[in-house]
Amino acid sequence: MKFMDKGTIIRTIVLAIALLNQFLVIFNKSPLPISNEELEQILSSVFTLVVSLIAWYKNNYVTSKGKQQREVLQEVNLAKS
Repeated sequence: MKFMDKGTIIRTIVLAIALLNQFLVIFNKSPLPISNEELEQILSSVFTLVVSLIAWYKNNYVTSKGKQQREVLQEVNLAKS
């Protein structure tokens, strides 16, 4: 018997949580005791944080491969020293 891989298990659990959340919302049982304004602020903050970290990581040479790329670019005068 083959077992499910980790990704399948995680997706199945997330789907079950989403379906449970939908049923609770249908019956006016909010699973999260927060207001719409608080939810909007939280989502906005999380979005800003994630996008900022991605932009910082992508635009800076933080990995060993990135450092090698910077050295090559500096050798041909295409990057600042």
